[in-house]
Amino acid sequence: MNTSQTDKNSDWQKTPYANLVRYKSSGIYFARFRVRGKLIRRALKTTQISVAKLRLADLEKQERQRAEHQTAVADGTMAFGDALAIYKERLAGDGSLKPRSKDYRLERIAALIKSWRGLETTDIRKISKSDCLAWAAQFGQKAAPSNFNNTVGTLRLILDIGVEAGARYDNPARLIKRVRVLPKKLLLPSEDQFLALVAAIEKADGGWNHRCADLVRFLAFGGFRKGEAATITWGDCDLDKGEIVVRGDVETGTKNWSIRRVPMIPEMRELLERLRAQRADEPATASVMQVSACQGAINSACKKLGIARFTHHDLRHLFATRCIESGVDIPTVSRWLGHKDGGALAMKVYGHLRDQHSVNMAQRVTFNRVDTSNVITLPEHQAIG
Repeated sequence: MNTSQTDKNSDWQKTPYANLVRYKSSGIYFARFRVRGKLIRRALKTTQISVAKLRLADLEKQERQRAEHQTAVADGTMAFGDALAIYKERLAGDGSLKPRSKDYRLERIAALIKSWRGLETTDIRKISKSDCLAWAAQFGQKAAPSNFNNTVGTLRLILDIGVEAGARYDNPARLIKRVRVLPKKLLLPSEDQFLALVAAIEKADGGWNHRCADLVRFLAFGGFRKGEAATITWGDCDLDKGEIVVRGDVETGTKNWSIRRVPMIPEMRELLERLRAQRADEPATASVMQVSACQGAINSACKKLGIARFTHHDLRHLFATRCIESGVDIPTVSRWLGHKDGGALAMKVYGHLRDQHSVNMAQRVTFNRVDTSNVITLPEHQAIG
């Protein structure tokens, strides 16, 4: 009997490929194989046999690796690399993390392995607290505070797998202290410097100078992240309501996986109206910005003008700074930026601006006699009762 023929007395249909079966009623393919005597049957979540074959190969590899790790733990010989392999599997399957977050954690793993020679092959039971502290002392001399903290966090998560598997009793990295991350000192351009910088970019050589200048304006006038700005289309810009919808996407979109609406300040409306008039034939699905990055143009303009270099993200800070200096309260600015903490982060970053605004407002308050020389007194019969 051909292996692809249907068994009328079964809900399952065999395929020409080993360990691959198809569920008749749904057409979904399943993996069915044994690893060290244990039967594994798992849905491959596809009705396409070509896709099923690829997923089957990946699943078989993962399950056999997992079985090897479990055997190693049972024998008391779990290496750090075994725990690391499990961590990477979990990281790859974590749907709550964006691709960029996963890439960053892989970068931290690479930094950890590079800075701790022989770590992967070390028996996880033999990694001591003093080993972890010695590594941290050396690694912390060169790593930026945020990178240091995240690398330490990754080390703890991997060692936790060893504890979870029963290879050791405690986590020796728990005594490594986090380094305080000092707030970045914002060196933002003044109003005159910003205008001069945009003009310098527009006058620069190259066919993309006007597009780069418009991106600088777009980021500064809307407070968008660079990745968010790249996803905004004409359909997201509602000139009637005076707002821009920031949607983002899986790869480069909103940091908190949510849609938000940012009101147009007058300069933003002027920018969008000008661009729309120049490109009136573009569909609603076309991107507003025709370039997604312009750091080189910013660097050149800053150097030419003799002002401190700043980044795309600093334009987001510039937007928030101008809003607060104009009297917009921090919780509102926080919502425009897409923060989900009620303004806590914005308060840390921009709280000094609120305090300065408060000091400036206080100068208007006085207990001295008010100058009434420019006040016109109404006749009694004209007074409002």
